[in-house]
Order: sequence, then structure tokens, then C-alpha cells
Amino acid sequence: MQEPLNLAMIIVSAALIALILLQSRGAGLGGLSGGDYGGSGFHVRRGVERLLFNVTIGLSIFFFVLAVLNVILVG
Repeated sequence: MQEPLNLAMIIVSAALIALILLQSRGAGLGGLSGGDYGGSGFHVRRGVERLLFNVTIGLSIFFFVLAVLNVILVG
């Protein structure tokens, strides 16, 4: 039971890293399409940015649950 759990944690952590890097200000989705925001003012997430943000939150919760399960099953 331990090996599939570890594999799931590796996959989820790699997906989290990718999603967080996509959301960084320097390589944001707005900059990819040419609509880069100059300055560091307030920015409303819309469309794909909101989807990425929500998926990141969901994956982080899922990663936390996997980590707790890993501790419970090992201990």
C-alpha cells in the first residue's frame, strides 16, 4: 500500500510545482499572450488564471491528505 501512495505524492507534487510556476508574475499567462501587466497593482484572476488558481488549491489539499495518510499508514 505504501508504494502507490508515494507514487501519487510524487505525481501531485510535480503537478503542483508546474502550476505554481505557471502562476508566477514573470511568466504569467497574461504575459504569454502579450497582455503583460506593467506594475504590481491589484490583479483580478479571470478565465484560465482562475482555473489554475482553483486547481492549485485543490491539488494542495489533496497533497495534504496524501501526506496525512502516509503518516497514518507508516506509523
